[in-house]
Amino acid sequence: MKLYVQSFGCQMSVADGEEMSRPLLAKGFSATASLDDADAALINTCTVRQHAEDKAVSLLGRLREWKEARPERVLIVAGCAAERLGEKIQERFPFVDLVVGAKSIEEYPRLVEQALGERFDGLRENRAAWGEEPATSGSVSAYVTIMRGCNYSCSYCIVPAVRGRELYRPMDAVVAEARRRVSEGAREIMLLGQTVNSYRPSPGVDFADLLRALDALDGLERVRFMSPHPYYLTDRMIDAMAASRKVCRHMHLPLQSGSNPVLQRMRRNYTIEDFERRVDRLRGAMPDVAVTTDVIVGFPGESEGDFARTLDAVRRLDPVSAYCFKFSPRPGTEAAHAEDDVTLDEKECRLRRLLEIVDARMKAHLESWIGRETTVLLEDERFGRTGQFFKATLETAGRIGELSTGVVTGATKTGLRVRPRAPCLIP
Repeated sequence: MKLYVQSFGCQMSVADGEEMSRPLLAKGFSATASLDDADAALINTCTVRQHAEDKAVSLLGRLREWKEARPERVLIVAGCAAERLGEKIQERFPFVDLVVGAKSIEEYPRLVEQALGERFDGLRENRAAWGEEPATSGSVSAYVTIMRGCNYSCSYCIVPAVRGRELYRPMDAVVAEARRRVSEGAREIMLLGQTVNSYRPSPGVDFADLLRALDALDGLERVRFMSPHPYYLTDRMIDAMAASRKVCRHMHLPLQSGSNPVLQRMRRNYTIEDFERRVDRLRGAMPDVAVTTDVIVGFPGESEGDFARTLDAVRRLDPVSAYCFKFSPRPGTEAAHAEDDVTLDEKECRLRRLLEIVDARMKAHLESWIGRETTVLLEDERFGRTGQFFKATLETAGRIGELSTGVVTGATKTGLRVRPRAPCLIP
């Protein structure tokens, strides 16, 4: 039996899709990249942005013929859009066999066993393979989810509604999974959570402690995390990063706006002054850290003066890159009820003006690396990422999973070209 998995949206969605596929792979399924060959399909959805939700819903419509061609196939829809839309999915797509919302992910193994047991007579042939250990991934970089949910209530964000309050995995369970991923071949661990650095699984234990524990893990070369919240960029966290050999010098810290009135309406729980003080502290401890960010333009009530303050804040922040978006209301959020008083034309104009600054800063940052030495973790024979999360292409091929040290010889629009010197080979 073959399983097809497609995840939409952010890294959390991709990680959830991988996690939900593991019990199936351990139960005798084999992964396939071809939907036509699949006996079961897992569509893991995202609803943070309308575009991701629309793409998933569009795919479900196209899967009607796939299901009708072989009615014994199983179609599973999971994730955040599944949580938000709920019964509407099966009302609109009655051929869907199982809907599992993001809040029910812990119940997923039991629910999917029931659904598959009802559909697949052949499943009985694989009973001996049903176990709790996940299948080996073999990926150079592995996602490890450390928490789910969000305790914030940003006025534009649907995540708390579809994922619930914050739940933290015990630190020993996180470290154990990271150790297992390393034994499977991972060289890098990406820690995931909606506000990943708010992690506090027990009294007196926080995200800084987890970073220190992973830094001591044998065989692990790099630790990354997504996405931190500015409020929890504490001195303890910064000190743990600075003291670590393995935590990468990259911080994706969402700004969203440079205007305090807009930040207040967004319910972001910090001021622009707070944000900049934290970034100054971060850069003081790690001068080589690469800072990236998120910015929303055209939020309800954003005046031209508010937007000008955002442009000024971005110039001061000097990010390596930024994800920039036009505001669009998400049903079920507070901001969806606000008057969307910035016209679409004005949003597009502001976005272009912002991207001009961001693109210029990215070009300058990349070119500043020419002639400097860097280390690339190879995801294939020629492509990988530096410790600052820059894309890098090697002039000569190496081995997947290799840490290749070399000199930057040039910059592309989005990455670096590197001439390898002496690589650090896998033992």
